[in-house]
Amino acid sequence: MSTILVTGGTGTLGTLVVTRLRDAGHEVRVLSRHAKDYPVDLRDGSGLDAAMAGAEVVVHCASDTRRAGKGDDVATGHLIEAARRAGTVTNIVYISIVGVDLVPLGYYRMKYTVERLLEGSGPGVTILRTTQFHDLVAMVVDAMAKVPAPLPVLLPKGVRVQPIAVEEVADRLAELATPVPAGRVPDMGGPEIRTLVELGRAYLAATGRRRRVVAVPLAGKAYGGFVRGGHLTPGHAVGKRTFADFLAERGRPGRA
Repeated sequence: MSTILVTGGTGTLGTLVVTRLRDAGHEVRVLSRHAKDYPVDLRDGSGLDAAMAGAEVVVHCASDTRRAGKGDDVATGHLIEAARRAGTVTNIVYISIVGVDLVPLGYYRMKYTVERLLEGSGPGVTILRTTQFHDLVAMVVDAMAKVPAPLPVLLPKGVRVQPIAVEEVADRLAELATPVPAGRVPDMGGPEIRTLVELGRAYLAATGRRRRVVAVPLAGKAYGGFVRGGHLTPGHAVGKRTFADFLAERGRPGRA
């Protein structure tokens, strides 16, 4: 069994990865600024050397999504430097997004920058790109549905999505968290491609909101990249759980 660090280990994806690794018998160190055992601040690298001591694998899930990834490159640089100093890390596993090199969105560009930093870091690296999580589709629609009725819910016209279950991504990351790096592994996409408008209507109906949804064209290079489907991977539709399955699961008693 390995000693594995998980950055972002208290987030939606990281929490599931930590559980899977611990269930497999690994020693897992969850990095957080407020952790009792391994208090780490990736922004300045404080605490990293102690947390990294003796570790073989790092699963890098941390990202400042609220600021569109601002500072992710600096945080990753600190992680790489600590891994070099430790001298025991042979694999840094990074979760990225399909299309980071094709869709000129600020957050995607940062993810691509981090990929390249890791590829030139020295320690071995494994990079997994996936499509958007089901939860992200729900979050986007919730945000757009905050406008009061009877105003319509506006969603971008012509944008298709290929959502995947976060649990399936966590399973794959746990599989990849071995001392042997795999480089850029095949992309991982959800089982079906649907328009955001279609999924938005389904989500609103499933959550009991009778709202009119209107598709609106947008402008800009990032929007064009999404319309062209740069964030899709139809050849790697390996996910099993559909958005309809996600909605059905959310509606069960005891689910949020």
